[in-house]
Amino acid sequence: MLADFGEEWQRRLRNARVLVVGLGGLGSPVALYLAAAGVGTLGLVDADRVSLSNLQRQIVHGMHGLGCAKPESARERLSDLNPLIRLEPIIRRFAPPDAAAIVRDFDLVVDGTDNLETRIAINDGCLDNGIPYVYGAVSQYEGQTGVLCLDGGPCYSCLFPTMPAPGAIPSAEETGILGVVPGVIGTLQATAALRWIAGFSETPLGRLLIYDARRMDFTTVEISRDPRCPACAGRPSGGRPSR
Repeated sequence: MLADFGEEWQRRLRNARVLVVGLGGLGSPVALYLAAAGVGTLGLVDADRVSLSNLQRQIVHGMHGLGCAKPESARERLSDLNPLIRLEPIIRRFAPPDAAAIVRDFDLVVDGTDNLETRIAINDGCLDNGIPYVYGAVSQYEGQTGVLCLDGGPCYSCLFPTMPAPGAIPSAEETGILGVVPGVIGTLQATAALRWIAGFSETPLGRLLIYDARRMDFTTVEISRDPRCPACAGRPSGGRPSR
């Protein structure tokens, strides 16, 4: 019944393979909405286990999952939500040299992580395989998201050319986070993924959307591809068509 969303677009969703890296505050709403929409295959990557402090924002998990590996906990919830999709739990840390090999089997990667090292691994894997990277990050009352590694657009290293020292950016466990903020950003990431899969409209290049929960405000920042970027300069990028 949804205008402009016909059988062809639903077929694209059914045939799509999306990798969700990190099943915390961002990955939870991403996985839930993509599963509910009928994305045919979801890869679920995380090396952590569910703890009680996770539950105020990591809504794909519940009390029954405490102590379980997050991919297994998420698979149980997503299977209940939509038993017709394929779920591929991957219980390991997403890092080289395995990262590129994992990404190779998917059409799109959605970032639900909370550390720079993993984001660099996602960026490199997406560039190596020519697929889009749906970036997201949250801290306290703020979050940001954008689609990277599209043909002609910036990659993560264009966005953040200088990496801070390890440990310079505190985690949510150290600073706290308003639980709805990753929900807002994760839902926007899921929207971006669905738009790209279904071919709803052309994805804008180099657009970073920033959300401030205290002011209930969205800001858009335009980011250009850096021709001298050490990660993407001199090599093609851009997502291959959904299968």
